[in-house]
Amino acid sequence: MEKHLAEMERKFSDYLKQKGLRVTPQRLKILEAFLQANDHVSMEELFLLVRTRDNTIGQVTVYRTLKLLCEAGLASAVNFEEGMVRYEPVGMHHHDHLVCEKCGKKIEFVNDAIENLQEKVCRVHDFVPTSHHMVLYGICADCRNKA
Repeated sequence: MEKHLAEMERKFSDYLKQKGLRVTPQRLKILEAFLQANDHVSMEELFLLVRTRDNTIGQVTVYRTLKLLCEAGLASAVNFEEGMVRYEPVGMHHHDHLVCEKCGKKIEFVNDAIENLQEKVCRVHDFVPTSHHMVLYGICADCRNKA
């Protein structure tokens, strides 16, 4: 994780410098908290996590830094249709999601057959994808067993 954190810090610092922005300790603390969240976090959840580490960092700083992380290609916005946008790190590994409509559990999965089919569909339509995100909604086994 520390090697990954150092690499992400370097990429983020390079992006900030390229844009003529300062690399501040606050921005790096926000990046670190984001990478250590181990889940898809909302802006509010990230803010609360950052505040446990440094209570001088304001909500606007977290919001702006999260936006910069997305612009830098280090974070991706994910909409699970729950009334808020969540964010996850980019570049760790591609995956899709299963979301339980009852308990909200999110299951990440990778399926080569699905990925191959998506590539085939793009070739058939002479389409060059730049990104994609698949979310399947349903009821997880735990919730079905409770019923």
